[in-house]
Amino acid sequence: MYKTNSFLILFLFMFSLQSIFPQESEIQKTDSTGFYRLNDVVVTATKTPTHYFEIANSISVIDSKQIQNSNSDNIFDLLKNEVGITYTQQGGNGTLSNINIRGANSSYTLVLIDGMEMNLTSDPGGVFDFSGLPVDNIDRIEILRGPQSTLYGSDAMAGVVNIITKTGSGSPKFSLLTEGGSYNTYKAQFGLNGEIQKLNYSLSVSRTGSDGFSVADKDSGNTEKDGYTFNNLSALLGYKLSENSRINFYSRFIKSDMDNDRFGGRFGDDPTYITKQEGLSVRIEGKVKSFDGLWDQKIGLSFVRNVRKNSFDTSAASINYPFYYNDYSTALYDGRKYKLDWQNDFYLGKTNILTAGFDYETDQSSSDYYALNYSEKPFAPEIISILPKEEASIYGIYIQHQFNWNNAFFISAGLRTDHHNKFGSQFTYRISPAFMLWETGTKIKTSIGTGFKAPSLFYLYDPAFGNENLKPEKSFGWDLGIEQFLFSSKTSAGATFFYNSFSEMFGFDFITFKTININKAITKGIELFLSSEPTNWFRLKLNYTMLDARDLSPNSSNYDTNLLRRAKHKVGVLANFDITEKVNLNSELIWLTRRDDIDFNTYERVELKGYALLNVAAHYDIFNFLRLNVRVENLLDTKYQEVLGYGTAGLSVYGGIRLLID
Repeated sequence: MYKTNSFLILFLFMFSLQSIFPQESEIQKTDSTGFYRLNDVVVTATKTPTHYFEIANSISVIDSKQIQNSNSDNIFDLLKNEVGITYTQQGGNGTLSNINIRGANSSYTLVLIDGMEMNLTSDPGGVFDFSGLPVDNIDRIEILRGPQSTLYGSDAMAGVVNIITKTGSGSPKFSLLTEGGSYNTYKAQFGLNGEIQKLNYSLSVSRTGSDGFSVADKDSGNTEKDGYTFNNLSALLGYKLSENSRINFYSRFIKSDMDNDRFGGRFGDDPTYITKQEGLSVRIEGKVKSFDGLWDQKIGLSFVRNVRKNSFDTSAASINYPFYYNDYSTALYDGRKYKLDWQNDFYLGKTNILTAGFDYETDQSSSDYYALNYSEKPFAPEIISILPKEEASIYGIYIQHQFNWNNAFFISAGLRTDHHNKFGSQFTYRISPAFMLWETGTKIKTSIGTGFKAPSLFYLYDPAFGNENLKPEKSFGWDLGIEQFLFSSKTSAGATFFYNSFSEMFGFDFITFKTININKAITKGIELFLSSEPTNWFRLKLNYTMLDARDLSPNSSNYDTNLLRRAKHKVGVLANFDITEKVNLNSELIWLTRRDDIDFNTYERVELKGYALLNVAAHYDIFNFLRLNVRVENLLDTKYQEVLGYGTAGLSVYGGIRLLID
């Protein structure tokens, strides 16, 4: 019944497009109709610049225009409106912020920034926390859905988020931004980019802070505010060695301090709980074109480090909550990632591209956890857990072939083998064909592939829960879709049905108290989208996701129940208006239905209510070099929770001034 309804929705959606937007008699593959525009080129799907019309992968793009018009402060807010994405934030800005692609666990999404793998080596699940990542100096974001381990290796079980930094060009440009607003929030940012002969550069430095609101929901009686400060630096330097070679250097640094609460809901306030974080990522990358452009090479060396420290001491505070059983605790997590990658693209005529590559990665992690109970309670008075510096390495070899037949049939197929020093070898594949009917502007596409995730150093070596015999988690996924292009109106729409199964997922053995490969899950659903820019002053993006995500773990009390915090229905709307040459208005709507969660006081399932968020942003160019920004979040002042017991922001207003000197 579910599949029948899904395909019925898909059919009705595509049929309605033909009725609403009459199709031209024939679509030509020429520049005059808008084909081969720069923004039609994506790189994440195949690791080579490929026109959107030629790929079967499910991919969406947040371009520089959308980033600029949203006035958003962080990337997490931009991702929330995208098709196929659900999300959670454990409180306000500055708290743990994760996304789920097509209902998969957040740790199954690989996050790249300029080729650097940012998933946290020091985290047990290897997730990426979007809380401290600003939009500063970001040119575009590409979101690739479905298993992608064939090109990207471990962590890409459900998809990839590829974040690309701006490349400097033209004469030197300076920018200054100051902003303030609700919860005593402030931001200051300085930017510089341009090029001097063979050198291009792009730099951004920013500081963001806020008094915040209670991470534990204030509606449960919590009053203590949890603030944060973020210091960010990003830089890109590129040098053109010759007509056929160049070198790039990327760097990012973050330092943050965040107040937090250990518990959500009633009695959740903890004024002593503090999280500190430092992160550094650097990459040097060389590119070479040989044999008149028939052989392109890219070789890169990356280093990523993240250090997090959590601490609290309730004995020093005049509070006495019965849920506190550890009066003092401190934890330090230090993770590092070293990676070497080499990619070769062979252009075998106009219709064939062969890509072959190699990558080698070493992960290192250590942690110290100490807790002391001052009071007389039925818990261990002292807890000590030390994970000495451990490391694991993995190398992979992959090959991919892209074939174009008569500019109508496109297919990419790839294979990959990885070898891990603990669990051994893992094989993955992906096949993605697409057929383009130029007479009607219709693309039919499908893809099938596999993914895997190597066990983290925590799961392998933790003194209490680690298991050195763990196998990798695995995924299998396919999707089938149709897209319709109406070139004269710059409109495209699509519908995709997807299915993913996850096996060998990590769970807990209650006999040995160790982590084991036991859990299973499936996610399936349908994605619809509409993107239109019918005039040069109006832009519209609509998307709808229907998701069925279920736990199929054997012998589990939660068997065949919904995975937590995933909405079955989600709608995203983004409308942008250039009211005049100087005034722009941006509006955004996000609507989600109810979700399941767990009350960790009773370990019973509860239901989180659905909600709708309306956000509005605008800017006014007083002069060519001076812009006023304003942003209103949660305009309807909706009361909602993304995680049970944790707070969310009410109606919030922010405004600022941006100065651009060219």
